[in-house]
Amino acid sequence: MHGEDGRGNGGEGIRITTSEEAASNPLVLAFGRLQGAANRLAYILGRSLEQECGISHLMFEVLLILGRAGDPGLSMRAIAQEQVLTTGGATRLVDRMEAAGLVERAEDPGDRRGRLVRLTTLGEETTVRASRLHAENVRRYFLAPLPAEDRERFAEDLRILSHAARDELPRLP
Repeated sequence: MHGEDGRGNGGEGIRITTSEEAASNPLVLAFGRLQGAANRLAYILGRSLEQECGISHLMFEVLLILGRAGDPGLSMRAIAQEQVLTTGGATRLVDRMEAAGLVERAEDPGDRRGRLVRLTTLGEETTVRASRLHAENVRRYFLAPLPAEDRERFAEDLRILSHAARDELPRLP
């Protein structure tokens, strides 16, 4: 890209005056490609998790969050915050995961009234199996198409972008 604004005018501001300029702006195109790739890859990888492991991609993400947390588990609020969900959305998701035998609710040792969510044995086994499948699919569909010499830098650039965007989000109450 040329300059800060993708038009080579030295960052003086983005000059878009027609729909044709809007549609061909290098910054708009770059973000559209990123979003398109992310959406397509999420579909491909999510469909594989559903077909092979019987879980949605969102369930997989919650399994990973709970796997990182270990015992005694996490509160519904913490799960919601990690996934940028409402607590109601997290509750409905955890209800479905509990019905599938992947997680269980347990007493919170630090709060008599609180409940924590943790993996069951089946949840642990499903996390491992789904992670193996997911890692192979990430390698196949996400990294393999890129030149080998660019893969590590690309992954690092994505980490930087993700953290920068996360830092712009308001924290949930």
